[in-house]
Amino acid sequence: MKAAGPIELGEGKSSAPRAGVSRGMAILDFILRILAFIGTLASAISMATTNETLPFFTQFIRFRAEYNDLSTFTFFVVAMWVVSAYLLFSLPFSIFNITKSACQGTNYTENKHFEISDGIEITITQAMLSLLTAGASAAAAIVYLAHRGNVRTNWFAICQQYNSFCERISGSLIGSFIGVVLLMLLILLSAVALSRHK
Repeated sequence: MKAAGPIELGEGKSSAPRAGVSRGMAILDFILRILAFIGTLASAISMATTNETLPFFTQFIRFRAEYNDLSTFTFFVVAMWVVSAYLLFSLPFSIFNITKSACQGTNYTENKHFEISDGIEITITQAMLSLLTAGASAAAAIVYLAHRGNVRTNWFAICQQYNSFCERISGSLIGSFIGVVLLMLLILLSAVALSRHK
């Protein structure tokens, strides 16, 4: 009977820091989601509002560049909107995880449904990461061609003429690749949090 006292005391001490770490991870998850949402939304808005008309034109020809002239940029904008919407709708669940971590060790949190929902969340986040990476990579290839061109295929660089257009499309890539990195961190953080429950 006397040996049981120190074991219970030791268990109480170890569960308190564990709950604090879980709460810290849940707060970090929430912050990363907000930052990724801001980055992807800013990228979508920046690309979707990009257009430039050159000051010289003829009676029949007007020189104008818009993002939807290239289907790759349209895919980029749609991908950014989808990922932004996912991140926005995942924020309430992230807040729920913060409150759930405050109740660590109770019967409320020792439910297998939470582990299943965390696994589903990781899977959906991986799908969003794939979509975000595909959109950002495809747009990056076209932005590279706009800046450098390709002599072998006779694709000429257009950024000397459409300077403002190229600056905007290049800038929109920054937020998207920041979003890629943040989603990678979210997946790692969620995997660590899920492994701590087991």
